[in-house]
Amino acid sequence: MAMGKKQALYEEQMSKIGKVRNELGQLSGKSALYCSDASIARYLIARNWDVKKATKMLKKTLKWRSEYKPDEIRWDDISDEAVTGKIYRTDYFDKSGRSILVMRPGCQNTKNANGQVKYLVYCMENVILNLPHGQDQMVWLIDFAGFNLGNLSIHVTKLTADVLQGHYPERLGVAILYNAPKFF
Repeated sequence: MAMGKKQALYEEQMSKIGKVRNELGQLSGKSALYCSDASIARYLIARNWDVKKATKMLKKTLKWRSEYKPDEIRWDDISDEAVTGKIYRTDYFDKSGRSILVMRPGCQNTKNANGQVKYLVYCMENVILNLPHGQDQMVWLIDFAGFNLGNLSIHVTKLTADVLQGHYPERLGVAILYNAPKFF
């Protein structure tokens, strides 16, 4: 791509980020901190650079964050979910510099859907806090060793998908399925 086209694309993207900011209005506190240019860009990318759709999605996330308070979840709140090591952040990075989140659904140890989602949110927030500067995405290594259909909950799967798709757009760089069951 020629330099002039890159500059024009950058300017168009920054213009759309500015339009989302205008649509959001005056933000304060945690909402203002959350709405960095990079964060707004992720929502725009997730909605194919459609300002209205991205703004609507981001407003829902800001409301969710103010009610759910993912940044205030503490270890004591989720430690029962963590006993088996079913989800954890490694200290390693892939060759693109992305943090790695390991998920082991075969190690599921509880039936509490809200607790399971809260633990996932805690882990996502932890990975995001530990992403290298300039990196917005992560790798999921999903190890299905020990997994069986008894580990699967449609309710938890739906809650998880809703949270991840609605409030963590463009955070997944790549997902690696290891020991995947044949039905995958």
